[in-house]
Amino acid sequence: MSYAVQKSDDQWREELSPEQYAVLRQAGTERAWTGELLDEHRAGLYTCAACGAELFRSGTKFDSHCGWPSFYESVRPEAVELIDDRSHGMVRTEVRCANCGSHLGHVFPDGFGTPTGDRYCMNSLSLSFAADGDAEA
Repeated sequence: MSYAVQKSDDQWREELSPEQYAVLRQAGTERAWTGELLDEHRAGLYTCAACGAELFRSGTKFDSHCGWPSFYESVRPEAVELIDDRSHGMVRTEVRCANCGSHLGHVFPDGFGTPTGDRYCMNSLSLSFAADGDAEA
């Protein structure tokens, strides 16, 4: 797929920390309960840590008790790309940034009690956060 933001592997390595590169560009997963955005409760906007594209609003974040930040929907359906993931002997749906193709996490149909029933289980390393009222927001 062709993305609006395209960079060489070397460019991504220069711009991202080694931990971010492993998650965003190699589809890695940070350890549960370690992400700095897990306990973020301020109002604001979550963006792609690789390209800055808007992904999630804080109002859709919920505590799913899974160890990663969870949201029940993206800011717009076209903000994320959903891809069948059959790795590790299971069938899941990978979530990528539709602007740059970076791996964000997975979406599961077990967001019980949410308006959509979905749980976008995202890696903190794949997201940046700007609180409402911050200059970056």
